Amino acid sequence: MAPRESIAADFDWNQLCTLRLRARAIADGLYVGMHRSARRGVGVEFGGRRNYVPGDDLRWLDRHALMRHGKLLVREFETDTERLLYLVVDASRSMTYRSSLAPVSKWTYAAAVAAALARIALAAGDPVALDWVSGENSRWLPAMSGREAFERVVGALETTDPGGMAALSSAAFERAMVPVMRYARRGTIVVVLSDLLDLPDGAIEMLGDLASGQRSLVVVRTLDPAETSFPFTGATKFVSLEGHAVVETDAGLARDGYLAELARETEQVRERLADRGGRLLTVDTRQSPVETVRSIVERVGAARS
Repeated sequence: MAPRESIAADFDWNQLCTLRLRARAIADGLYVGMHRSARRGVGVEFGGRRNYVPGDDLRWLDRHALMRHGKLLVREFETDTERLLYLVVDASRSMTYRSSLAPVSKWTYAAAVAAALARIALAAGDPVALDWVSGENSRWLPAMSGREAFERVVGALETTDPGGMAALSSAAFERAMVPVMRYARRGTIVVVLSDLLDLPDGAIEMLGDLASGQRSLVVVRTLDPAETSFPFTGATKFVSLEGHAVVETDAGLARDGYLAELARETEQVRERLADRGGRLLTVDTRQSPVETVRSIVERVGAARS
């Protein structure tokens, strides 16, 4: 199906009051599948069992497991064309930042893009899973499809509270990656939405490892326009949203050095991900979310080529 350009580049967030509406508008603006196939329904190859989660299609309950062990298990199937979309969203406190230049916070932007990607994948017949980096009240969602899946993704995004003053430790970040490595099977498309700020040592390598096992990885670095352009002037105090770092400087004198360091760091991240087969996309929250989704889909194709 060809893309439908129903959303203008100057996307007006104020016209869409809920995440559900935002996601639908973005998806309708770029209605493409994550791969060519539109095949639906149960596949031809048995893919294992997992615990039942409220909202799962009751047709795939394993009745034998229920009768023998009293456990609610769901049978999973795979097809040659079905591809799991595994979303990993950063819900750390730094994602709540919104400057006067931005229409929304980084968290709001990332959540809307994640929900739109889920809607597109589900419409193409592909299952979706959702996981988190940090965040409070966050709920891991296993691979799911069907009518209820989109509402469950949106519900999890809406109820998650980005927060936590402390920066993530290496151990905590590694624990956050464990479910992805465990449940993202061969052929899975993994999309990570994060500002990549205040991450522990080794985090980029851990993200890059998600591209192993014939998975496709796209990391979407989501920044505020103030972080990409550094528009500050005069004596300025910068306070970290994670941890307690405070820096006071003359912003005008620091701008060139900051922008050069940001470009150097971005190139390092790009190279370290590419070495493991991943792709990096850097966006800021002024950009059209439709174009961001389009760029993600393009990078998914490049990662799988």
